[in-house]
Amino acid sequence: MSTKVIGSAGKIRRVLSLRDLLIFGIIVIQPTAPLPSFGVVATVAHGHVATTILIGMFAMVLTALSYGRMANAYPTAGSAYTYVGKALHPHLGFLTGWSIGLDYLLGPTIGTIWCSKAAMNILPLPFEVWVVFFAVVFTLVNLRGIRATARTNVFLTIGMTSVLVAFFISAVGYIVRQGGWGALLSTQPFYDPATFSWPLVSTGTSIAVLTYMGFDSISTLSEDVENPRRNILLATVLLCVITGVLGCLEVYAGQLIWPDYHTFPDPDIAFVSAAGRAGGPVMFQVFNFTLLVATMGSSLGAQLGSVRLLYAMGRDNAIPRGFFACLDPVHNAPRNNILLTGGICAVGAMLVSFQAGAELLNFGAFVAFMGVNLAAIRHYYFGGTSRGLRSILVNLLPPAAGFVVCLYIWWSLRTPAKLVGFGWLLAGLVYYAWRTRFFRERLELVSSPED
Repeated sequence: MSTKVIGSAGKIRRVLSLRDLLIFGIIVIQPTAPLPSFGVVATVAHGHVATTILIGMFAMVLTALSYGRMANAYPTAGSAYTYVGKALHPHLGFLTGWSIGLDYLLGPTIGTIWCSKAAMNILPLPFEVWVVFFAVVFTLVNLRGIRATARTNVFLTIGMTSVLVAFFISAVGYIVRQGGWGALLSTQPFYDPATFSWPLVSTGTSIAVLTYMGFDSISTLSEDVENPRRNILLATVLLCVITGVLGCLEVYAGQLIWPDYHTFPDPDIAFVSAAGRAGGPVMFQVFNFTLLVATMGSSLGAQLGSVRLLYAMGRDNAIPRGFFACLDPVHNAPRNNILLTGGICAVGAMLVSFQAGAELLNFGAFVAFMGVNLAAIRHYYFGGTSRGLRSILVNLLPPAAGFVVCLYIWWSLRTPAKLVGFGWLLAGLVYYAWRTRFFRERLELVSSPED
């Protein structure tokens, strides 16, 4: 099958609505996003999972505003890579793209790991067999094009929402039986004076913020969406708020069902155990399957985000254009990038652990988040025509606050993750120095092919 390089004769068609963007983002993040890490966060933060979710929402909403506004200024694929490169400097744009690439590539990789292990509980085939199976499934679905992915996401959203409704009904019934109607309202999940520690909550937040990883993938679809200057901003902010509110309700219920975090049978499946305590063996099995399906949907979206990032960097020839900027003329999708990321998922899932991959994912994501907040300050405040009070309140303070909060959370990551992350950045810097003849050549970031 032939391919085509993007140019005057070809472009990605705009087919996604605001609803499609929200559904896509919900699937990437997962309606059940905080649940796999519930037990780990509860153990680290001595409970207080709901508090860590709300702190993370504050940071992500501020950053989402910056992403949405930068998408208004540059409605092209590439997300943080494009925004930082155009608003600050192409050299910094490349390093940001390199960093967020770590996030985007590890998202489907750790998703493949989790799906494979969950599937082994249903059908005990070897781990490697399931890894190859899921990597192939994710790749084939994304090869069919963005329309097929959007349709798949609709069914996944409906299924997960139905299971969550059933869980909440079971949770309310269990809590009322144990302590009466008054037990439904408690401050303990947010603040327990006997165990509260701000350093521990901060460390827990650096893990819990995984709940929101993937919200920025919406901005990678700027060339696929109708009216991107409006819909990207709305979808990005709404996604963070929906995720934070729903996630807080989920972990709040989980903490009320299982308040003693010291007694989890296994922290990795703590929320599944809580669901089983509330709804019995059937709910336990249903939730195990639901998390498997949720992670499949998340991995599909995460792979699509990495594909779009590679496409944008390839179009700029930051990485080889002939390979990364090719579009399949039948499905209008960057086929080479999809096949490459599918291979990375399969190989990576066999080489790294879920925990190591998740920690590195956060490192790359927060470097990009900080970069986008700085880019928003540069473009809208220093690049604007006014620096009066209104400009300070609208164009300076929100992205500045987002940068500071993201910096704090990023620095709370564990040392091994930061060391490996800095090593990844150093490797990118070396490659970029060679690619630009030791920074003598300037990387020119192209605009949307429509422009």
